Order: sequence, then C-alpha cells, then structure tokens
Amino acid sequence: MKQGLIVLLNGTSSSGKTSISTELIHQKEIHFHHLSIDDFFHNYNNFVNNKLLDEPPIELDHQVVSQIVDDSIFSVYHSTVKLFSEMGLNVIVDTVIDNDNRFNECLDVFSDQPVLFVGVLCSEEELIRREQLRGDRNIGLATSQFDQVYRVKEYDLELNTEQLNPTECAEAILGFIKSGKEYSAFRRLSERKVDVS
Repeated sequence: MKQGLIVLLNGTSSSGKTSISTELIHQKEIHFHHLSIDDFFHNYNNFVNNKLLDEPPIELDHQVVSQIVDDSIFSVYHSTVKLFSEMGLNVIVDTVIDNDNRFNECLDVFSDQPVLFVGVLCSEEELIRREQLRGDRNIGLATSQFDQVYRVKEYDLELNTEQLNPTECAEAILGFIKSGKEYSAFRRLSERKVDVS
C-alpha cells in the first residue's frame, strides 16, 4: 500500500498552522486528514475529567501533570500520524515541536514516511498581537516557544503568515506537492538528528 503524505507544519502557537490546515482540508484536489496535538490533549483532559465526575475538585500543579503525561501524549500522537500514513491517508500534522526530544522522536517515528516539512513563520510581535486577539491562549505562550520552535532552519517550504493568508499558504503547499519536487528536508535532518540540550 502506498504511504500517505505527512504535511508537518512547524510553527509556534498562533502562527497560523490550524488556519492553513483548515484551508487544506476544504480544498478538493488532495484529500487530507487533520491531526492536531490540541485535539489529543483536549480529548485526554475530557477523559480524565469524565472519570472524576463524582470526586471533589482536585488541585494539581500543571507542571507536575505536564511532566507525567505530556511526552506520552506526544508519543501516541506521533504514532497515530504514522499509522494514518501507513494506511495510505494523507495527514496534516498540526503541532508545536518545542523541544529536542520531541523533534528527535518525530525524526525517528517518521523516518520511513514521506514528510513535507513546512515552516510556518511569524514574527514575535505579530504572535503577541494574535494571542491578544484570540483570547483563548495564554499571553506569552508563542514567544516562550519562539526560539526553540524556530531553531530548525531547514524546511522543504517556508510560509510567512504575515505575508500570506491561509488560502495562499495552502495553495503554496499544494503547488509544492504537485510540482513533484522531492521532500528532502526531513530526511536530511533525520540523518544528523538535533542535539538534545
């Protein structure tokens, strides 16, 4: 069975990944499935909350919870993306790769998959403005991710979401796919791995 294409969108929170994903889902040329890390965390949180309906509210330190479950949820997410690709389904990966361990896990898990690695770029000033407009993100989240997420400088395609709207970004991705150009950035990165700091 032919593997499905993985379109891996790398960008901070509020950089425009989900808006681009929505445009890709609605176009008619290539069928995609959208897998967002936010959905995985939301579903996990709902699962836990539903199991604790009869319990009094429990105060937990978010950092403690994060240390216990975050990496495991990311691993299940990455494995699910690979499963979709192995089933021949094209997948849009809407995630934040904010540390070296997660990036290296992506490199390992997706090493045998066709991956179009897309940098979704945006300035810190614009990210702050977008966070304030959205109202559903902690102010400063994107800037706290900025240096780590954008330290990767090698992409198959870079999209500046201050210059291009989501439709134009989706068209650029489709154009790259239809051009027949090789998806090589991810493979080159996986050959040398990212240093874990």
